[in-house]
Amino acid sequence: MQAQQQMIRKSDQRGHIDHGWLDARHSFSFGQYSDPHWMGFRSLRVINEDVIAARMGFGEHPHRDMEIITYPISGAVRHRDSLGHEEDIVPGMIQHMSAGSGIRHSEFNPLDSKTHLLQIWIEPRERGIAPGHDSRSFPIHDERGVLHLLASHDGEGESLRIETDARVFAGTFDAGTRVEHALREFRHAWVQVVRGELRVNGVELAAGDGLALSDIGALEIGSDSESELLIFELA
Repeated sequence: MQAQQQMIRKSDQRGHIDHGWLDARHSFSFGQYSDPHWMGFRSLRVINEDVIAARMGFGEHPHRDMEIITYPISGAVRHRDSLGHEEDIVPGMIQHMSAGSGIRHSEFNPLDSKTHLLQIWIEPRERGIAPGHDSRSFPIHDERGVLHLLASHDGEGESLRIETDARVFAGTFDAGTRVEHALREFRHAWVQVVRGELRVNGVELAAGDGLALSDIGALEIGSDSESELLIFELA
């Protein structure tokens, strides 16, 4: 049996870009931030933690050949795209775009206060597919102490269907919570702490930290405070 392999990405080691209206931290190389040691993990290419100033946002811009997930932490983001969709995404909702052969969209904070979110990119299984959009509400903050499946390649359960071989989970936990999550065979895991402090397979993690794990059968999660995390199960 192979020994467990792990990499820790501490919050304060991430790339940091402050544009005034946008305060962004990059777990992996992105835009003006480049680090050859952190180009992604498996098919997971981008985890950006963005704080967007009141009434500010990203103007219309293009994407292609990427699975894009928006995970709001606080506030709201108004999404418009070239497929005709327009909606406000708030905590508890997850938005997914298959950029495919090409899509344009804008993201704007419609509030008089800051918006805090994670933007996630995962490489697709094939290029040039028809672009698409979907969003859904999940009881992430109401049903605590469990992992909710947000997205999967086959739309398992009530999850969003993504065009990549991955599953994405989220959970919120009270102090004293202990959870075990079994991984499918030959899978890898990236854990991203959204808030609070957690232990994952004995590794202490705080808000903004990421942990990559390979050659394991399960994730053992313990929380001694209120916390929230995302898990990416990857091929």
